[in-house]
Amino acid sequence: MDFRTAFISTRPWSFTMTFSSVTMGTLMAAVTGAFSPLLYLLTLAGMVAFHAATNVLNDFFDVKHGVDKGGAPTTKYRLHPAAFGQAPLSTILGISIFLYALTLAAGLYLALVSSVSVMFVIAVGIAGSVLYTADPVVLKAHALGEATVFAMWGLLIPAGAFMVQTGQFSWTPLAAALPIGLFVALVLLANNIRDIAYDGSVNTRTLAVALGAERSERLYAALLAAAYSLVLVGIIVKLLPVWSAVVLVTAPAARSLVRMFNGQIPDTADPRTAALAFKFALLYMASLVLSLFLPLYLPL
Repeated sequence: MDFRTAFISTRPWSFTMTFSSVTMGTLMAAVTGAFSPLLYLLTLAGMVAFHAATNVLNDFFDVKHGVDKGGAPTTKYRLHPAAFGQAPLSTILGISIFLYALTLAAGLYLALVSSVSVMFVIAVGIAGSVLYTADPVVLKAHALGEATVFAMWGLLIPAGAFMVQTGQFSWTPLAAALPIGLFVALVLLANNIRDIAYDGSVNTRTLAVALGAERSERLYAALLAAAYSLVLVGIIVKLLPVWSAVVLVTAPAARSLVRMFNGQIPDTADPRTAALAFKFALLYMASLVLSLFLPLYLPL
């Protein structure tokens, strides 16, 4: 397998989610006065390797379990070297192991220069990453996929990024990153709603399969509303600056997605959700950057 195919197998377009999670945790540290550009870049690199390893391992086990194969929905929207036999499964597994090794190397260095607790975060993250798709647990096949990615991208990664900068644990970055985590879960939920029929046919009990299309669509709308509501609550309690209300600019696009889902789920359900998530995250993070230079909070 050539480098281009190997790179594509990591699904690099999904790394915007990791960028958002790492940057949110780092920005919450910067608000406290702690920021090292080098540590930020190393954290981002390590977490991108982690995300890539998760994606590749997911492909490995989905092919092994007979879920991903020629004609499966996921093969219609992206290149899938494992499903189309462009590389042996042993090579796919080797790529994933190599990427996990890079994650561990980055984590070990960051633990040495900041806090040893970083390795705990890395260990929990890798455990969740592997159990998400690997035997005998396969979290995503037991309606726990969305909860797992929310925990990793909405809690673990922001907390770890904050810890790298400050050397300490805090609930603040977790609270601030909740909307980011919800959007990551929403991308997966959109994918699973679209694939309900197929996933059910291959005995993959995703959350969408468990709930059914109608209730899954209601959950999608509720989680979107929760993401925006959490930002407003954060502003009210002075966790977030007033500038964070700028995320409401994306609310019309969110409403359009909900209306679309109430009709017929488009083939592009997850990339459309991911595009909204990235716009939301960019505005959210920009508001925190602005607050570093011009802090403005609601008076109590």
